Amino acid sequence: MNVRSAEFICSNTQISKLPPPEKPEYAFIGRSNVGKSSLINMLTAKKGLAKTSQTPGKTQLINHFYINEEWYLVDLPGYGYARISKSKKEDWNKFIRTYLDKRESLQCVLVLIDSRLEPQKIDLEFCNWLGSKGLPFVLIFTKADKQSNVKTDQNVAKFKKALKASFEEIPQYFITSSENKLGRDEVLNFIDEVNKGFVKNW
Repeated sequence: MNVRSAEFICSNTQISKLPPPEKPEYAFIGRSNVGKSSLINMLTAKKGLAKTSQTPGKTQLINHFYINEEWYLVDLPGYGYARISKSKKEDWNKFIRTYLDKRESLQCVLVLIDSRLEPQKIDLEFCNWLGSKGLPFVLIFTKADKQSNVKTDQNVAKFKKALKASFEEIPQYFITSSENKLGRDEVLNFIDEVNKGFVKNW
């Protein structure tokens, strides 16, 4: 897929104010500071489209980006770190989970995993929740340029092994680096293929 245009549409905390569910959507989510904004900017080849920050938990809204006037890339708040009140965190979780579970045009959830780390409980729990809801998802291992290929492969293998405790079939996965554009074509081609089968059925 060639990304010709990428436009910020809106930020929201209300499902009712999201764009009409008439185009395929792909939700990007991961632990805070997993490199989500950098990955989005790399995929769209538009530096600064998604705001990057050294402060984990900076994304606090659902952000919609309209790609090629064909589909939406949806930037969701990270989980697991943000320094916010417990009540606000619970509101976020409820809002995000409602979006993921009820959004008719959501085609796939792209779960970002830091490839430098051993399997993290919070990531596994989130994948298990997606599985329990029957939501399609793929894994994107980020920051692969920060270590050797051998170390990345080892951590990916450990994560897949941990998932096998809950899943009969391991989801498709991609290894990426925002620095050197590793995995860019693979992720965009995956989205392109899913788009081909999109049918508006409501």
